[in-house]
Amino acid sequence: MRVGAGEDRRVLEVAETVDGLALRRWARVCIAGLENHCDEINYLNVFPVPDADTGTNLLATMRSAVGAVESVGEGDGAAAVAKALARGAVSGARGNSGAILSQVLRGFARGIVESATPDLLGGAGLRSALRYATDLALAAVSVPMAGTIVTVLESAARAVDAAEPNASLTELVRTAADTAAEALSRTPTQLDVLGAAGVVDAGGLGLVVILDALVETVTGYAPERAPLSTRPGEGGTEAGNRCSAPHLVHEVSGQDYEVMYLVAADDGSIETLRARLGELGDSVVIVSDGGVEDDGDSASDDGGGAAAGVTWSVHVHCADAGAAIEAGLAAGRLSDVRITCFVLDASRSAAVSGHAPRAVLAVVEGEGSVELFAQEGAQVLRSYGAITPTQLLAAIRGTGLREVMVLPNGALPAQDLVAVGAQARGDDREVVFLPSSSTVQALAAIAVHDPDRIGVDDAFAMSEAAAATRWGSLRIAGERALTYVGTCEPGDGLGLVGHEVVVIDPDVVAAGCRLVELVLGAGGELVTILLGAKATDDLGERVAAYITSRHPGVEAVVYRGGQSRDLLQFGVE
Repeated sequence: MRVGAGEDRRVLEVAETVDGLALRRWARVCIAGLENHCDEINYLNVFPVPDADTGTNLLATMRSAVGAVESVGEGDGAAAVAKALARGAVSGARGNSGAILSQVLRGFARGIVESATPDLLGGAGLRSALRYATDLALAAVSVPMAGTIVTVLESAARAVDAAEPNASLTELVRTAADTAAEALSRTPTQLDVLGAAGVVDAGGLGLVVILDALVETVTGYAPERAPLSTRPGEGGTEAGNRCSAPHLVHEVSGQDYEVMYLVAADDGSIETLRARLGELGDSVVIVSDGGVEDDGDSASDDGGGAAAGVTWSVHVHCADAGAAIEAGLAAGRLSDVRITCFVLDASRSAAVSGHAPRAVLAVVEGEGSVELFAQEGAQVLRSYGAITPTQLLAAIRGTGLREVMVLPNGALPAQDLVAVGAQARGDDREVVFLPSSSTVQALAAIAVHDPDRIGVDDAFAMSEAAAATRWGSLRIAGERALTYVGTCEPGDGLGLVGHEVVVIDPDVVAAGCRLVELVLGAGGELVTILLGAKATDDLGERVAAYITSRHPGVEAVVYRGGQSRDLLQFGVE
């Protein structure tokens, strides 16, 4: 069947082609999806600049695309609608991500126009559309990076190309969307800054939303996606609500401005412009509409701009906005010039809230502990037993905020922390390392964290809570060794206060109880116990029962932390 008739009813039948009306509907579903995910995408935005606007830019670009369709007749086919969407997206592109989205839509336009049935989008047209979209997006970005929206797009295009020749449109759109989602999940392993921040690529998520909207348009049902790796605390907005970006802060790298404009120019001038902007800054993206506003054979244009009436959208991050504009004037006729000052926007955001936003970054081992910190709003660097100064520095930068409070939890020696702090402050960041030598001390600190306090007061309160928490750990001796309290044998239970062995007992549970008794000798009201990956639930229950029976006024809480070395770690407050 063909999708399009009955614009106001929900499509419940499978479609094998999409006409102009259905393509309009797809665009509106894209807007609804981007509205719902706008804040989430913004919070994921840590690359290339953590300015928390990727969702906002994608939404604004898609709205501009839909606005251009108003000039197309209701009865016009898919080619006319697709060309209007591409034209509107290029002219209204916002940011790096918006410029790339415009090329995705341009690829769709070209694939449909060149198909055997330009009034309908079918399977062959979709294959071509994604192939062209990938080529155009790669050509637009001066320095393509793995782990970005372009990577996700390329994966989807390849999967659709590799599908069976007789695959239906339904099968192909599902393949595209599912493959994009899988590729998105891999982006933290492809781009270090994403991995350090524990997030997927923001633009890639936007593309998944757009492809999911196509699945919904064709099949009548939106795909169900498992939760993705995101920063704690984010969530989508209700459809139609204003999209906000509460942690808008520029990562200072010498590029203080985002400059965008439209320019009418020929191929040679654009190549010269691209080279000049590469000298002035980074994140250079130059895209064209391919002359899609021309109803002639503009689709035969290879993207170089040879077609008449070609408009180019230019994007760059730079330190000298004036020089970027002068370069554009040398290339051709400019219009719609937009300049954003990252630092000024960050200052305005801080002024509105009354204080600068800040991140709390915790170095954590164990899935259970990761979840505990995430629930308290902290960003997490997973240690997996050990981290390097380079990883910690990347995680600090990956927060996207100027003020960062770090809970190192004994992961690095003091001299390494000092070195990381010096490097981070070289980026004009305010970094504070809080005195947490263990995970349980960090939990005490994050429990009193208040983002509404000014930074110095919050750091003091958290430091005080961490320092006031006495902590110990229970381990199994791996070999015979001489300790401060005697010789241990392999398999003995070792009780440590801080980093010193104070208890040795062949019975592991007895060692844990003796250790708790020593620490509680100085008093306490709450004991927090984190069970390690190799600890049984019974161990935690028996130690907790011992505490409550011997110290009736003391509360004991047990969590599954998942740390690899300590059977249990506990803190006394």
